[in-house]
Amino acid sequence: MEIRKLEKLSLNFIPEWELNGYHTDKIFVVSAIETGNVFEFSLREKKQHYRKIWHTSEEDFDRLNSIINQGHSFGVYHEDLLVAWAICDFRPKNNSLFIESFMVREEFRGQNMGKMLIKSINREAKNLKCRLVELETQNTNFHTIKFFQRAGFAITGINTKLYNDSVETALFMSFDILI
Repeated sequence: MEIRKLEKLSLNFIPEWELNGYHTDKIFVVSAIETGNVFEFSLREKKQHYRKIWHTSEEDFDRLNSIINQGHSFGVYHEDLLVAWAICDFRPKNNSLFIESFMVREEFRGQNMGKMLIKSINREAKNLKCRLVELETQNTNFHTIKFFQRAGFAITGINTKLYNDSVETALFMSFDILI
């Protein structure tokens, strides 16, 4: 396995990746309570099957490639085949590196590629003198949330209205960079 800067994505790889999304038998249920000036939320694990498939358009690839052009994104290659990626958007306004897309080809999951990508992202964030690395995912993406928590990310916010699907709540996670 080799990790290197990601250069460009093309639409023709999607059929090879089999699942453009995720499936799980556990989700996090988000409860939000607002009382006066107090807002609280809690997460609890729930056994529930959930499957999410993304339909990626040419415009999506154009947007991701414009982020890749910044030069802060990484790919993991096995025998010159792209098997994982982290597409990262440097955001100077709040001095952060935002993980826009993080994917590991299904048959390569559980082989430490995600850890390799996180190390590269954190190194890049330090080089950019970022104060944090951040991301957004769905409460239904249980295994991804657990992965990022093991990597040191904390849940730092929610948005209950970001998605059309009423089961999904946006979870924001971040990792503080110590310079």
